[in-house]
Amino acid sequence: NLHYEKFQDGTVKCIEDEIPFDVPEGWEFSRLQTIISLNSGKSIKVRQLEEEGKYPVYGGNGINGYYDDYNVYSNTIIIGRVGFYCGSIHLTSEKSWITDNALIVSVKTPVFIQDFFAEILRFLDLGKTSVSTAQPVVSGKGILPLIIPVPPIAEQERIILKFQEMISEVDKIEHDKDSLSDITNITKAKILDLAIRGKLVPQNPNDEPASILLERIRKEKIELIKQGKMKRDKKESIIYKGDDNSYYLTGSSEAIDIPFEIPDTWEWSNLKELCNYGVCDNISPETIDDKAWILDLEDIEKDTGKILYRASNAERKTTSTKHSFQKNMILYSKLRPYLNKVVLADDKGFCTSEIIPLDFSKIIVPRYAQIFLMSPYFVGYASHCSYGMKMPRLGTRDGERALFAIPPYQEQIRIIDMVDRLFAELLIIQDSFTM
Repeated sequence: NLHYEKFQDGTVKCIEDEIPFDVPEGWEFSRLQTIISLNSGKSIKVRQLEEEGKYPVYGGNGINGYYDDYNVYSNTIIIGRVGFYCGSIHLTSEKSWITDNALIVSVKTPVFIQDFFAEILRFLDLGKTSVSTAQPVVSGKGILPLIIPVPPIAEQERIILKFQEMISEVDKIEHDKDSLSDITNITKAKILDLAIRGKLVPQNPNDEPASILLERIRKEKIELIKQGKMKRDKKESIIYKGDDNSYYLTGSSEAIDIPFEIPDTWEWSNLKELCNYGVCDNISPETIDDKAWILDLEDIEKDTGKILYRASNAERKTTSTKHSFQKNMILYSKLRPYLNKVVLADDKGFCTSEIIPLDFSKIIVPRYAQIFLMSPYFVGYASHCSYGMKMPRLGTRDGERALFAIPPYQEQIRIIDMVDRLFAELLIIQDSFTM
């Protein structure tokens, strides 16, 4: 019951340790070199690629142009040879030109249906056979000695038929998952929108109104100025409601546009009054400890506020100036604000200068501040005010004067609880769908 390999000189060798798994009766194992040969494609000059060319040109990553000649027929298997796509499998659907970035599979012994054989090669994950020079490369030396299972042709046909049925079901599931994900994202955005408008939880008339919160922080600022601990901001403007129920800035007789109505116990303010927007602690990279957390934009998942990856300074070896932040600060990405990357820091650390650490702790519950900054209203405002075409950013001045709807402190707590519970329910629905 062991597996042996017989060579042309008549010698026999036991290869049981190379057999990957048991196969049904009627199946056999074979080395690829018995079934196929591999030949490199032929390069063409880039200027010869034409959009109007008749035949598709395949490189290692699939079709990348068209040419007026071909070197393989349809239904030919090719293997990506170089770089990131080495080991990728493609099956041509018409006459095509294959470049030297791919290997052409020529069948010596017709023991496979081509579609089935392509799936066998994908299963082998040929990229693992690559050797690394300047970039990974696969070759016949690594591929041809591999052992593969060979079913009877009739069984291959049945397997391919069942495989196509399963792929169709998988595609349907993936489509449904995408649809569910879209619906979930729309629902989350609506929840945040209702939250910042005072429509997600009922108001409690016994709550201390937000006006008291604002008055308290304003008195604290005045006292700090008197003590010389803070400089008076000559450009500071406070939002107030006039006798005509319109909103104004101190020092101006012109009413300002308010984006939406809020409950009577809420107040409007701006980020400059509520937090330290635009005021950051710049830290030189050489002074940062190796164990310190270094946060970059790519570490943050868009639209969720989740940290995808945590890197230490020893790992990241930062060379640029960073902003320091503390636990419970809001880390707001001013670069490409439409990506909606807003984090509630669970520890202290240092972040790229494209992220602004915001301290709301004196008047706003940090999690509510995160909810507001991730709401459709604020994302829309920041995106509209951004400057720069390729890398749009929210400017400091526009960030400072961004309007912010403040609920009573206890209502902020209730909003946070409701948002988190609803988001958790949505996550359960998503997870149950993918189980």
